[in-house]
Amino acid sequence: MRKIILSAVAAVALATPALAADMKVKPAATPEPYNPWDVAFGGGVTSDYIFRGITQSNHKPSVAAYFEPRYNVTKDLQYYVGVSGESISFPNRAAAEVDIYGGVRPTFGPLALDFGAWYYWYPGGQCFNGSLAPVFGFDCLANGYLPINGNVVKKDLSFYEGYAKATYTVNDQVSFGAAVFYSPSVLNSGAPGTYASGGAKFTAPSSAMPAGWGLFLSGEAGHWFLGSSDNFYCTQVGAAACTLPFPNGIPYRSYTTWNVGIGITKSVFTLDFRYYDTDLNKGDCNAFTSDHTARFTGDFTAINPGGFGSSWCGASFVVTGKFDLTAMANLK
Repeated sequence: MRKIILSAVAAVALATPALAADMKVKPAATPEPYNPWDVAFGGGVTSDYIFRGITQSNHKPSVAAYFEPRYNVTKDLQYYVGVSGESISFPNRAAAEVDIYGGVRPTFGPLALDFGAWYYWYPGGQCFNGSLAPVFGFDCLANGYLPINGNVVKKDLSFYEGYAKATYTVNDQVSFGAAVFYSPSVLNSGAPGTYASGGAKFTAPSSAMPAGWGLFLSGEAGHWFLGSSDNFYCTQVGAAACTLPFPNGIPYRSYTTWNVGIGITKSVFTLDFRYYDTDLNKGDCNAFTSDHTARFTGDFTAINPGGFGSSWCGASFVVTGKFDLTAMANLK
C-alpha cells in the first residue's frame, strides 16, 4: 500500500508543472503606440471650377488634387498644413491655381472649429494694360496688350486670406456650418474683401441606403463685401485712359452667391451635382473679373461704362467627381 501511495504522489508531482504551464494566462498583446500623425489627400475633376459663384475655368472642366498632413494633439485638437492645385483659365492667362494653407481645428463636442490662413498663388500670369502702363508706370508693354474689350489685368493676381469656420453636428443626419474669410487685397487688386457664408447638410440615414452607399443634400449662401481697387484698375471706355467717375480705382460691387446640390457617396468616392448662381449683373461681373472673353452686351453700369458683359458670374450647373482618403482610416 505504501508503495502505491508513494507512486501516486510522485505522479502528481511530476504532472503538476506541466498542468501549471498549460494553465498560464498569456500576457495581453502590447497595444500599438498612439500615432498623432495623419495625412489626408485626394483629387477630382469638375465640369466647371466655381469659386464663390464665379467660374475660375471659363466654364470649362478643371482637375484638382490636394495633400494635407495633420498632427492630432488630442482627439479634439488638430494642427494641419496643406497644398492643393486646380487648373484654371484666368484673364492674365494663368493656367493653374496653387493653394498653400494651414491652421488649427479644435473640437468641442458637436462643435468643430477651424482657424487658419490660405494663400492663392497663380503662377505664369501676364500683364494686360497697353494703354495705362506709361501713365501709371506698370510694366505691361513688354509682355502684354490691351484686349479688344478694354479689360486690364495684373500679371500677379496672388493673394491671401485669413479664415474662421464652424460646423455644428446635430446628429448623423443634420449639420450646419458658417465661415468668414478676410483679405486686404482680393486677387491683388488692392480691394479688401470679407466673405461670410452659412450652410446646411442633410445626410440620408444609412438604413435607407444600400450597404456602403450614401446620399446627402447640401446648400450654402454667402456674401462677399468688396472694397475699391487700386488705380491699376479704373473705369474705362474701350482703349481710352481712365475716365470718370472712378479714375483712381473701381469700387467693386459686393454680391451674394448661393449653391445647392446633392451628392452620392460610395467608399471614398463622391459624385456631386450642384447649381450655383450670384446676383451680379454681367456689367459689374466684367468689372470685377476682367474677363478676357467678355463681349459687348450693352450692360452699362457706373463701374462698367464700356457696356461689355461677362457670363462668368451667372447660373451654372456643375458635376464633380472626387475621392478623399486619410492614411489612418483608409490605408491601414
